[in-house]
Amino acid sequence: MHELSIAVALAEQIETVVSKEHATRARRVVIAVGSLSGVEAEALQGVFPLVTEGTASEGAELVIESVAARVRCRACGQDSPMDGCFMKCVQCGSLDVELSAGRELHITSVELFFDERKT
Repeated sequence: MHELSIAVALAEQIETVVSKEHATRARRVVIAVGSLSGVEAEALQGVFPLVTEGTASEGAELVIESVAARVRCRACGQDSPMDGCFMKCVQCGSLDVELSAGRELHITSVELFFDERKT
């Protein structure tokens, strides 16, 4: 299950943000996960609380936003949703397309909590 290593890396990145911003902890974390990234959202949701125990991310809400696969046609320039499992342009039918979305895995936002007593 590579979701465990993803959760560990995610927690490390959040720790960096919390430290850099001089916050107390993370309250909410939003990540974008592409439909072709190979990440199981449910598994990631399950291991995130375990990995973040004792960290500045402990108790933070993890919001996973799914990003649908899209292709950009090199022939006509159309950007469109991927047609099932086929990588072809839905506008002109060309197979000369590139994946423009769907492999994402990144933090979109981190909502932080600041303990005003420490400032």
